[in-house]
Amino acid sequence: MKGIAALCCATLLAALAGCSTTSTTTTGPINDARPIKPQPGSEDPDPDRRARTRLELAAAYFANNQPEVALPEVNRAIAANPSLGQGYNLRGLINAALGNDSAADSDFRRALSINPRDTDALQNYGWYLCQHNRHDEANAQFAQALALPGRRDTARTWLAQGVCHARAGKLDEAEQALQRSYQMDPNNPSTSVNLAEVLLRRGEADRARFHIRRVNANTNYVSAQTLWLAARIERRLGNNAGVKDLGEQLLNRFPETREAVAFQRGRFDE
Repeated sequence: MKGIAALCCATLLAALAGCSTTSTTTTGPINDARPIKPQPGSEDPDPDRRARTRLELAAAYFANNQPEVALPEVNRAIAANPSLGQGYNLRGLINAALGNDSAADSDFRRALSINPRDTDALQNYGWYLCQHNRHDEANAQFAQALALPGRRDTARTWLAQGVCHARAGKLDEAEQALQRSYQMDPNNPSTSVNLAEVLLRRGEADRARFHIRRVNANTNYVSAQTLWLAARIERRLGNNAGVKDLGEQLLNRFPETREAVAFQRGRFDE
């Protein structure tokens, strides 16, 4: 289920704790169309196919930011096929979104007990652990995922690990991981934004400027966070004209955001 694998990337939004500028950007809009629910009596009698149908429905609800509706659907999928590891992986994401931490932890562990080589579950559990400041445990999950031969989406795992290192204050390790992600997928704006933030925090504003300019050059990726990060970088470089220009863009395009408020109040270093 590739849809389930992709969902965890959305949780990287505003990923670096304490850094209001850091965010990732998804590659496209979430479909707002309401998923079509099977009618009573019309479901497939085969339990495996029925589980897959319910799992896809739960994933669609979750992608529509409806975790409370997705939860009973994924429960039905698991009831139809209790050995469906992807069901526990998705339920872990859903329970995490709902704040059911104990249940989420249990679900991710169950998914990995069914398939210890499930790279999506390894990464999702790693990110869950990182969000709960269990950084060493998180990095162990990322390391296991990265060690699996022949896996795809390695750049995504390096991105998650890099952000997790940064949350833990390990900026050297964060830069290394994010650089690996960037080398594998240089067109991912999420990687460039997080790498620019880390480089700025390390005092390497020139290099940070290179990455954030690449993001802001694409109008599809410009946000309050990317403009604010760019303004902070220009301020660090002493480019007052650049700061003013970026600030004007921020105030004109995103006037109600916390980044715009921070700019107005001159809170560049918070």
